[in-house]
Amino acid sequence: MNSHLELSVRLVEVGARDGLQNEKRTLAPAIRVELLKKLANAGLRTLEAGAFVSERWVPHMAGSGDVFKALPDLPDVTWTALVPNARGLEEALAAGCREVAVFAAASEAFSQKNINCSIAESLERFEAVMVRARDAGVRVRGYVSCVMGCPFTGHVKPETVAAVSAALYGMGCYEISLGDTIGTGTPAATKALLDACTQVVPVNALAGHFHDTYGMAIANIHTALGMGVRVFDSSVAGLGGCPYSPGATGNVATEDVLYLLNGLGIKHGVDLDAVVDAGEFIDAHLGRETASRVARALLAKRRREA
Repeated sequence: MNSHLELSVRLVEVGARDGLQNEKRTLAPAIRVELLKKLANAGLRTLEAGAFVSERWVPHMAGSGDVFKALPDLPDVTWTALVPNARGLEEALAAGCREVAVFAAASEAFSQKNINCSIAESLERFEAVMVRARDAGVRVRGYVSCVMGCPFTGHVKPETVAAVSAALYGMGCYEISLGDTIGTGTPAATKALLDACTQVVPVNALAGHFHDTYGMAIANIHTALGMGVRVFDSSVAGLGGCPYSPGATGNVATEDVLYLLNGLGIKHGVDLDAVVDAGEFIDAHLGRETASRVARALLAKRRREA
């Protein structure tokens, strides 16, 4: 990264899906729609808007179809949804969704606990999803979870992550998001992960999805930037606690990533103050305090200057 001014980064805002589904309160579709509109108005262009999963298992995502139907058709804005299988894809298509994501794990134990099948079986399930999505003209993004650690078995080999990533990329996922699900990754582990993954997937098809459980997310993003990654997932106000570390933060806060990028002079097209406002809006509905250190600092500054 010798010339930051020449760089640009795309953020994938996951707060309204990955974030909200791990919060204590369940919010009505109308509130989720309002959050998504605020985030899009702030300049975010790729936003997870919901998940077509079992409402019994993930009640926070109930009404995702209503969310998509209520969202405005904005130029250059992509509303995406998570789908676990072919049925979920059909529901997403019926709601007008034009991009979906599938998720696999790099840990056999996590795959069994999370989606009740092996890694190989999960990849086999996605074949039908990929064919149907391709026929419908819908792009598919791939997630790989537990890329730097599993809550059940500990260390995950970078080569295992690379193999799962290559499988998803090979079946047609245009981008592979590497998820540090439990947030145990470090810059050294991030480098080892990307060294392995870039051997089998082009770096411009990789994204970083870092959790901040151990406070390393921003450091890991900085490392990934230096290795050529230009897409990162983030969550407004750091929505989404880590279910495996009670009380710990989960997704890296969008505000914190923006502050890093601003400091490096990297273009991203997002208004930090507007994202802070969106975070205030959703935190009020959730009855929580923002997990973003940058948002807390900026809000305190606003109060002092008021």
